[in-house]
Amino acid sequence: MIPPAGAEGPPPAPLGEIAVDALEVRGLRKTYRPEDAEGAPVRALRGVDLTLAPGEFVAVMGPSGCGKSTLLNMVAGLDTPDEGEIAVSGESLSGMNEDDLARMRRKHVGIVFQFFNLLEGMSALENVTLPAVVAGTPRKQAETRARDLLDLLGLSDKAGKAPGVLSGGQRQRLAIARALANQPTLLLADEPTGALDSAGGAEVMELFRRLHADGQAILLVTHDETVAEAADRIARMRDGRVDDGAEPVAVAAGDATFGPLAGDGDPRP
Repeated sequence: MIPPAGAEGPPPAPLGEIAVDALEVRGLRKTYRPEDAEGAPVRALRGVDLTLAPGEFVAVMGPSGCGKSTLLNMVAGLDTPDEGEIAVSGESLSGMNEDDLARMRRKHVGIVFQFFNLLEGMSALENVTLPAVVAGTPRKQAETRARDLLDLLGLSDKAGKAPGVLSGGQRQRLAIARALANQPTLLLADEPTGALDSAGGAEVMELFRRLHADGQAILLVTHDETVAEAADRIARMRDGRVDDGAEPVAVAAGDATFGPLAGDGDPRP
């Protein structure tokens, strides 16, 4: 737990006594100052507090420009705040250098981007194998897990294919498989349905529900109410602030059980 600014926190609890939050964000602030002296500074984050319990699925929802992606980048260690603290699975990001942050991401964080960010010169199997190999997993072991993930996500028959020949829904499923390669504590998703048609988007959200049902903690940012409703709760964001009073999401009858994955969406010949 991150103590409030200026306060001394309690001594750490012995390992195993309490469940550590998947994510804790306190007092996060970030202002971007333009290189042009005449430009006005942009206050992207204005004191953000947010907590995810282990295995919780939270959607941060708000309009474009409200700071959602900035928040996600901070949590992933891809950008640094001006003020405030972030802890992922109890590990504070404060004071970490680039190497430390890269190690933290390999250990704790998987990232799903809106536009996939797949390596076109590699096969689907190689895209999923690579993160584990980079993290130090023996190649054979990494490839076995990659094949298991592709099978889980309905892509086992696409293992040898390049990402460019897959449909949008298939590419995003592949990106999710890659994000899960190192069994992350926290899965971050930045507008994961934004580049998909309605069928592909529904397919990807079905997958997120399944992952969450298996205990995966997920932080998803979106401007789409329908997407946000897949989460346990919705935290509204506006003007760089988050209302973590968080509204729980009602589950409709029959939503607890999920059938086969939906169609691939925008299929290609």
